[in-house]
Amino acid sequence: MSPVRGHTADAISFAASDRVQVFADYYSAGSKAKPLILLFHQAGSNRGEYATIGPMLARLGFNALAIDQRSGGNAWGRNNETVKRLGKSTDYGEEAALQWAKSSGQTGSILVWGSSYSAALVFLLAAEHRREIKAILAFSPGEYLRGPSTVRKAAAQVSIPIFVTSAKVPEEIAVAKSILDVSHSTEKTQFVPQIAGIHGSSTLREDQNPEGAEENWAAVKQFLAKFSS
Repeated sequence: MSPVRGHTADAISFAASDRVQVFADYYSAGSKAKPLILLFHQAGSNRGEYATIGPMLARLGFNALAIDQRSGGNAWGRNNETVKRLGKSTDYGEEAALQWAKSSGQTGSILVWGSSYSAALVFLLAAEHRREIKAILAFSPGEYLRGPSTVRKAAAQVSIPIFVTSAKVPEEIAVAKSILDVSHSTEKTQFVPQIAGIHGSSTLREDQNPEGAEENWAAVKQFLAKFSS
């Protein structure tokens, strides 16, 4: 899979409802009428996690917004600017990305994409915003939140299309299945890597998963095809 060229990120920032400044990379597919994917990183990370994923999504016809969430740290050779501005890590604050999507002229369908810890959070976000969010992609979801079944309870309220995948590890595969099973969605996909898969969205990065990135991308592309315009 060759590097994606021609879709560089625009660095933007916007204020959340509580006036916290959120920093993000926006990958444009050329029109605000295209579907928009909100990209959330894993714990201790930042929007650099999507530096190679965002351009690919834009090439596939999706606008993408990768934010530095309020909880995160230094990874991928860059700072989490939202955390740096705040002076500390707090909660994840993914609501701000959804607010931006609704106020910035985006008119396409909104999809949410989570990695590890945020793969759990996107189920809560979708349960709370059932009318706005059209699909979920969750990379290594688990019961990472308060209580042993918080994510499953949220998933049980979700009936939109869902894609889940995980590392090629029995425990991760099983917990992802347990979350997916309780959803009432009629379009549920659990992709289990046959070649190689690693934890979180990094499974799509060749620099992190050189053997399995292409296989994982094929599954993601198949799921996303139904939303492309």
